[in-house]
Amino acid sequence: MQIQNNVFIITGGASGLGAATARMIVANGGKVVLADVQVEQGEKLAAELGGKFIKCDVTSEADGKAVVEAATAIGTLRGLINCAGVAPAVKTVGKEGAHPLDVFQRTVNINLIGTFNMARLAAEAMGKTEASSDSERGIIINTASVAAFDGQMGQAAYASSKAAVVGLTLPMARDLSRNGIRVMTIAPGIFETPMLLGMPQEVQDALGKMVPFPSRLGRPDEYAHLAKAIIENVMLNGETIRLDGAIRMQAK
Repeated sequence: MQIQNNVFIITGGASGLGAATARMIVANGGKVVLADVQVEQGEKLAAELGGKFIKCDVTSEADGKAVVEAATAIGTLRGLINCAGVAPAVKTVGKEGAHPLDVFQRTVNINLIGTFNMARLAAEAMGKTEASSDSERGIIINTASVAAFDGQMGQAAYASSKAAVVGLTLPMARDLSRNGIRVMTIAPGIFETPMLLGMPQEVQDALGKMVPFPSRLGRPDEYAHLAKAIIENVMLNGETIRLDGAIRMQAK
């Protein structure tokens, strides 16, 4: 799979992991369509990268179709990198009572259903393209989390939604094998996302020290670096890769 001259959709592309991945794609000669609900940031980054921004709620079929249409209009769609997600922190039963059901449902809707929605629509479009010499038509990279395996207290909604993304990886890869479309998942550890960078420096430092090596927060460009390797290596398929500096999360 070549990045150069091909089009890639990046959900959650306005900031964090998605923005770093968008920059990587453009730096390697690709074109990007950023799909996000953050309009101002998304439009600014799209202008910087010479890409296209589409306001998109990933749980919406209409929004998803609009993103795919925008991508196919500017070239050959070869990839989807799903970085959109939310991470609430609510215990199953806390001081204020039972976990609000709407919070759990919203988390699953965005992290799991949104991932699947964008993947199915992008895969349909990629399946109609001309295959490469390796009979390949596309790549889907989803984003899980180490919480899928080591969910902490207060992460019932987040961890279960990300575990479902991990569980989606192999069957989707098998489904799309006849179309020449690969499916991979990255499970990041503790990364420098907008949410974490908004915390006090001492909190960031304490979180970084939890990582065996390197003892720091992961950087978005390290996620993008792995995404590049996945895109370019046709034998990577149907698997989840932990990107976490060997951390195993404690209960709290």
